[in-house]
Amino acid sequence: MADLLQEYRVGVILSVEECGKSKGLRACQINIGDEGNPVTVVTSASNVRVGSRVAVAPVGSKVIDEQGEEMEIKSTTVGGVVSDGMLCDSRMLGWAGGAAGIAAQIPESIAIGEAPPSTKPRKDSAVAAPSEESAAEVQGLFEKKLTKEEKKKLAEERKKARKAAKEAKGSEE
Repeated sequence: MADLLQEYRVGVILSVEECGKSKGLRACQINIGDEGNPVTVVTSASNVRVGSRVAVAPVGSKVIDEQGEEMEIKSTTVGGVVSDGMLCDSRMLGWAGGAAGIAAQIPESIAIGEAPPSTKPRKDSAVAAPSEESAAEVQGLFEKKLTKEEKKKLAEERKKARKAAKEAKGSEE
């Protein structure tokens, strides 16, 4: 398995587009180290987003199929789009945990174009935590529910902001 990982590449998704009439298929342009020449990968993974860092099995690499046999990745047409690789899920990378069919996410500590790690990266590991600014820009799939006190404070802040804007508009006229 470790030697197969050396064939795979960490990439960042540059764009995601729906594939023709095929529902659930997406064509992703992915930079896997050659920024001027991104690869196109067609996938049904539901967690692909622009900016996601994923593991890619490019054309010529091998993956282990459900029967445990090696299968070479070839350029093929899927949903009317030529796919030049395959996104790897946790099982394909030999990682413990993770769901089948969900693209494995790779931390920023692994450079684009490198082979993915042999074990699943953990949030509590030495991976640098994102700054507060970048965390504010990228919201998760689920947001925390506000407490009553937080809701009241937020409503009060909005009310003050509206009042200040109204007063500023009135003073301009």
